[in-house]
Amino acid sequence: MKSVTTKPPKLDDLKAELNKFADPQRAEHSKRFFKTGKGEYGYGDVFWGLTVPEQREIARGYYGLLLQDIIKLLHSRVHEERFTALILMVHRYQKGDEKIRTQVFDQYLKNTKWINNWDLVDTSTPQIVGDYCLRHALDDRLRRLSGSTSLWERRIAILATFAYIRQGKVSLTLEMAQKMLNDKHDLIHKAVGWMLREAHKRKPDEVEHFLSKHAKNMPRVMLRYAIERMPEVKRKQMLGASRASRH
Repeated sequence: MKSVTTKPPKLDDLKAELNKFADPQRAEHSKRFFKTGKGEYGYGDVFWGLTVPEQREIARGYYGLLLQDIIKLLHSRVHEERFTALILMVHRYQKGDEKIRTQVFDQYLKNTKWINNWDLVDTSTPQIVGDYCLRHALDDRLRRLSGSTSLWERRIAILATFAYIRQGKVSLTLEMAQKMLNDKHDLIHKAVGWMLREAHKRKPDEVEHFLSKHAKNMPRVMLRYAIERMPEVKRKQMLGASRASRH
């Protein structure tokens, strides 16, 4: 019997397949949703209008794409191509051995310039950066990122702690949350509040102690995200402490 040789997937084929699903009407909605106007955080981003399920389904056929080609895709001006590249990076990381995981982690942090919207960060950071830093005790790497001038690197830092939270470790999340209390950007306020909410599911006493101490200095949206799933009585207590401090 002749052996069957499977050809590796090609980057150009992936790009062409993504382009087939372009939807101009949905693209216009995405441009507004992801704040691509002048002066907004996603200024200048280009959308083709694919849905996330479409991108994930297409990506399934290209799991064997070379990492160097995945990085080329990540450098695209098109949002959905960057999103698909990150789907492929997550898959490669999760299915790879330690050498491959290290390669993906290193490339991820070398290319944060192109991981430049909240959905791109949120769909990939906990699985890659968070998992790797947790495995290798690289908390200081995340601390450095949390002090970055880049909005997206700061969001990567706090979202990476999701991997720690899932293991019942919330101290790094609380440390970063305190550091980010005075962050100027709404997307950081929301991310920190989200991580505090997740941390509360695992360690409610520690998170409630933190909130009791800092609610008065916390941006309102951060606090609201953090207490969203708490019992009503506790939510009112936290909001009451926050309101009292503002009068």
